[in-house]
Amino acid sequence: MTTARFKMTTRCSAKRATLLDMSGREEWRKVLDSEVQRWSAMSCDQLGPALRNFQAYTVELDSKKYQVEVEILENTDKDVHVMVAVDDGCLPASLAPVNHTFISQKPFRTA
Repeated sequence: MTTARFKMTTRCSAKRATLLDMSGREEWRKVLDSEVQRWSAMSCDQLGPALRNFQAYTVELDSKKYQVEVEILENTDKDVHVMVAVDDGCLPASLAPVNHTFISQKPFRTA
């Protein structure tokens, strides 16, 4: 087992009891709220290019790392529907990340 994998296994094993009592998910929610605020502040013109491909990245809060995934669910002539999901990468809890969707309205354009 590699050192990185061992550290992840140890980190996740130590958190398993915490996540089962939902306090871990409350921490995830803080990260989710922050990321939703950041992404929903963008205009549709910014969201399209930024989310052309599925986005997955890591953020840190209070010395803990969280995985964030952002993707466009639907892009119509009128709006863009976006999903943001957060977890800590530890199984089994990360199989059901906390998530939020929002819809950003495109400006009305005349032909």
